[in-house]
Amino acid sequence: MSFARPITTRLTRLLNIQTPIVCAAMAVPGINDMAAAVTESGGFGFLGTAFDDVPTLKSTMRTLRERLKTPAGSPVPAGVGFVGWVLDSAPNAEERIVAVLEERPVAVWLAFGDHLERYARIVQEYDAKHGRKTFIFTIINTVAEALRAANEWKVDALIVQGIEAGGHGGAHTPPLFELLPAVIEALPNGPLLVAAGGIATGPQIAALLTLGADGVALGTRFLFTPECAWPPVKKQMLLDADLNSTVRGMAFDEVMTFLGWPKGVNGRAIRNKIVDDVEEGASMEERIKRFKESEQKGEKDRVVVWAGIGAGLTNEIKPTSEVVRLLHEDAVQALQVIVSVIA
Repeated sequence: MSFARPITTRLTRLLNIQTPIVCAAMAVPGINDMAAAVTESGGFGFLGTAFDDVPTLKSTMRTLRERLKTPAGSPVPAGVGFVGWVLDSAPNAEERIVAVLEERPVAVWLAFGDHLERYARIVQEYDAKHGRKTFIFTIINTVAEALRAANEWKVDALIVQGIEAGGHGGAHTPPLFELLPAVIEALPNGPLLVAAGGIATGPQIAALLTLGADGVALGTRFLFTPECAWPPVKKQMLLDADLNSTVRGMAFDEVMTFLGWPKGVNGRAIRNKIVDDVEEGASMEERIKRFKESEQKGEKDRVVVWAGIGAGLTNEIKPTSEVVRLLHEDAVQALQVIVSVIA
């Protein structure tokens, strides 16, 4: 897709894209199709690998290469996300990363681990050995993390993630519109800044670009698409959500026994009986039991639906390509309003 009025930022120039819209790396069914569609639409898509083994990683990348019609040997115009704590617990972490790098993604996304610098170094050393450049993006939830990632790890882009974000993030991070200016002040000449958390509309994108972001990363917004392979019950819960429907905490991870997250990280999802069970004072053993029984019965009262606050700003399912187009066009219109105010 080409835009009559592309938006140009440091991010679009770095990635050779037409709109500063990034599909966040998410461990959800259909993310590969979503990521490819975002790239095809002029933005940049990230795959989420989660627990994928080496053969799956390579197969996924080769399928993506074919879909995006990228010649053999050329960089694939998409990225691959890695969860740090999953790599920390894997005996073949370096092998997984190298397997992906061999397929030549343009970028990698690192998040949520106590040793992310190790994985950034693996990418950098591989690139130095092979005469390549893979752009490294990493999530930060505090100014201290931003300084460390920029000055010590030498990453190319910081994904500045506010408390509004769906899925996992900092439990005590500030809202995006406070965190982003603080990072900009701390790193006036630092890496690219990609804003994330609760973003669902074009005017929000325009506001963040005006604030100093080089681009935006959206996760929840792309779940409202046919490319997302979530079951109808989860999509309906997204459609029914309002601005007060989500809540942060460890309750969802606890009942799924998905507990490797670093200290200070938790998840935002749509509130349901999983949270009610916590507030009732049920033990973790009892909460897990209720969750599993509900899952076996096919009930929806304890279905986990990761989502950001921005879910309350969307009420329809549209193709990913259409979402990108509308977000871009609405952002352009909002930017024109900003210009008219000072003209």
